[in-house]
Amino acid sequence: MTSTRTDTSTDIPSDLPTATAYTPRPIAPETLRRLRETDDAGQPCAPYVDPEGGDPLRCCLRPIAPGERVALVSYAPLRRWAAEIGAAPGAYDEQGPVFIHADPCAGPTGERTGYPFSRAGSLRTLRRYDRNGHIVGGRLLRIPRDEEQGFDAAFAEAFADPDAVLVHVRAVEYGCFHFEVRRP
Repeated sequence: MTSTRTDTSTDIPSDLPTATAYTPRPIAPETLRRLRETDDAGQPCAPYVDPEGGDPLRCCLRPIAPGERVALVSYAPLRRWAAEIGAAPGAYDEQGPVFIHADPCAGPTGERTGYPFSRAGSLRTLRRYDRNGHIVGGRLLRIPRDEEQGFDAAFAEAFADPDAVLVHVRAVEYGCFHFEVRRP
């Protein structure tokens, strides 16, 4: 089933097509602009050309292609969300490394199928946050063979908690932030 999601944020296009039950969100364009200057750890952006590619880009939710100009920056996704809505996550605020294009990109384009950075057998943690930015639960997901169905079920479970308004998906191996999903 293909649908178009509506998003209340002015930073994320509301007409991104999706074939999944929940909408994975890339890092917002205005946030990317700032990260390309100074990241959330206060470090200047240091672009480079990736000769091999393959790592996940959080600006357009796809792997880096060999030869692309990218940057590895520190990003605090919960801090950015909290500032947007006036929440105070306190100790739950985390920052970590993410790959982005070093120059502005178009973001996710075309009809996306499935969830980004999803490989059967990989481990992900899904952390639920309430409207104050506090963790209200989480779970480990070993991505099943039917990747989309596995994520859909995990997000449905997360949003069955009436306090959960936001879910962060992270890789277990390195703790890397992959994407967020907001309550539909």
